[in-house]
Amino acid sequence: MTLTEPTTVIDPGHFRSVLGHFPTGVVAITSTDSAGMPVGMAVGSFTSVSLDPALVAFLPDKSSSTFPKIREAGRFCVNVLGAGQQDVCRSLALKGSDKFAAISWSPTPHGNPRIHDSIAWIDCTIDTIHDAGDHFLVIGRVTSLEVDEANSPLIFFQGGYGCFSSTSLTAPGEADLLRPLSIVDQARPEMDAVAHELGVECCASVAIRDQLVLVGSSMSSALHTSPHIRLGQRMPFVPPLALPLMAWAEGREFDRWIGRGGETLDRDLLVQAVSRVRDRGWSLVLRSDAQVRFEGAVARLPLTGATGDLAADVTEAARGLSLEGYEPAEIDPAAPYDVRIISAPVFGKNGQPVLLLSLYQLPRQLSGAVVEQYRDRLISAAETVTATLGGHTPSTA
Repeated sequence: MTLTEPTTVIDPGHFRSVLGHFPTGVVAITSTDSAGMPVGMAVGSFTSVSLDPALVAFLPDKSSSTFPKIREAGRFCVNVLGAGQQDVCRSLALKGSDKFAAISWSPTPHGNPRIHDSIAWIDCTIDTIHDAGDHFLVIGRVTSLEVDEANSPLIFFQGGYGCFSSTSLTAPGEADLLRPLSIVDQARPEMDAVAHELGVECCASVAIRDQLVLVGSSMSSALHTSPHIRLGQRMPFVPPLALPLMAWAEGREFDRWIGRGGETLDRDLLVQAVSRVRDRGWSLVLRSDAQVRFEGAVARLPLTGATGDLAADVTEAARGLSLEGYEPAEIDPAAPYDVRIISAPVFGKNGQPVLLLSLYQLPRQLSGAVVEQYRDRLISAAETVTATLGGHTPSTA
């Protein structure tokens, strides 16, 4: 005997609410239209299908205005987004505008847009398309793939974006700090000496993939304020932040860093500023309203990671920093300066920066001559730490 099950009507809102308790990864599906222009959509329905042959799948909504263009192209790229790439999702959700105006990308072997700073990319040709209710089930045959950034992925959960936090002791957020922290231990005596002699805060930071991480701080006892930074604080590493950490980078690494600055960045001014830092071996940032707004955005970040809207606020604030306040070409010994940060790099054995030492909480309105004294002491400390590490500056390689 065959039993006929009664038809059950599931309320769409309840369905969405219950399934919202299952976290999904977020990817950007990209391709090009008939005119060769980039097209893309953010989806949370990506999955692997088969190892042999290598197949993957995603489920676009039938009402999507982008998928018909991808379908016509017959190929697509899956960009696995990192925890700090919410801005990519927002750009791809725009209607009636250039979605890729603020997205940095380069073509894959099949000509699909590979979004820079994504964790991984998977190039595919469309294998089959199946009807699946109000969606299509698109199966892609993988043609090439690669991991570019070993970062935490962007997660969609209960209507919002977030990131994955591993309980493993070797999670990237912890293991990637082991070497920088060992370097800070060796730099600590000089950091303490600088803070005491100058009456300031001396901080240490490193670049870990697409994040700037604050790993050390020494405070002068003369300061009656809280530390300017919180140890372990991570923020998106976008231009023009911490220029000395990128001043000796070349090729793809440098281009990808510049690409994080967005379309509004004056790249010519940035390259000029980077060149000045490379030539003189130190960096200086003057106080400005934009700098204060940026530091306020950083202060609101949780120590658990730079993700979500708060990370987007930091990125936006960093992109709003005026390069005119960064790396002034000359320091007039007689002129007054309201300095926010002075920085100098510490170099490793390969002649590349491994740590950035920075002075914070300097007195207001210093003369140029005094600024140069602060700068010279910091450079001396950086050189001492470089020697302690067995490193060398690029010019003495």
